[in-house]
Amino acid sequence: MKNKNNHTVHILSAGKNHIDYVDQICQMIESATKIRGTGIAKRSPEYLENKILDGKAVIAVSGNELAGFCYIETWGHGQYTANSGLIVHPDFQGMGLGRKIKEATFNLARKKYPEAKVFGITTSLAVMRINSSLGYEPVTFSELTDDENFWKGCSGCVNYDILNRTNHHHCLCTGMLFDPNKKNGRIKKTSSDRWNRFKLFVKKYKTIYKNGKEKGISKLSKVENEPIDQKELKEKGNSK
Repeated sequence: MKNKNNHTVHILSAGKNHIDYVDQICQMIESATKIRGTGIAKRSPEYLENKILDGKAVIAVSGNELAGFCYIETWGHGQYTANSGLIVHPDFQGMGLGRKIKEATFNLARKKYPEAKVFGITTSLAVMRINSSLGYEPVTFSELTDDENFWKGCSGCVNYDILNRTNHHHCLCTGMLFDPNKKNGRIKKTSSDRWNRFKLFVKKYKTIYKNGKEKGISKLSKVENEPIDQKELKEKGNSK
């Protein structure tokens, strides 16, 4: 892609040849935190350098200019990943670069940890929109990792005292989660699964209805929320 001055911007998996950008990245993160007043937790140069050397970062450059950056964190022994520290240099804002970097980091995380849930906490409406387009859903903090090291990482945020006072239950950030076992917020099911579930519901409704309209109507609401017997569902599916 190209920036406003028609210069090409390259979005790359960061490597050792990008280590020289670490100090500038730290400065950009600090500046972004001051401007927002909330959000991005500070990271040391050593921490970001290790992310780059481990192949867990994405960088955007235009010639020798740093345009943006984001990196991957893992928690709960690889059960969760998070895309953190998303920043775009002011000279490259307003061109959709943040979305491109976020997508590249998300895809990198999915490639490295295909079974892991991807989550994030943010105060940025723009990031929330990007996350939503990638399949994230808003969740309470209780659905995120309980790894203490993750929450300690928020200590560099100006709102850390709020997080502590609520015992990690609430803050100004919104929690968002992508679950690889779900699609659009629903557990993935085959068309056969959905059809068998529908047929079983109809069968139960007909049985109730035979006992009388009033009785059927009164019980219908219960049937709609009643857990379906998985053994019965399996038997029905195999009988076809």
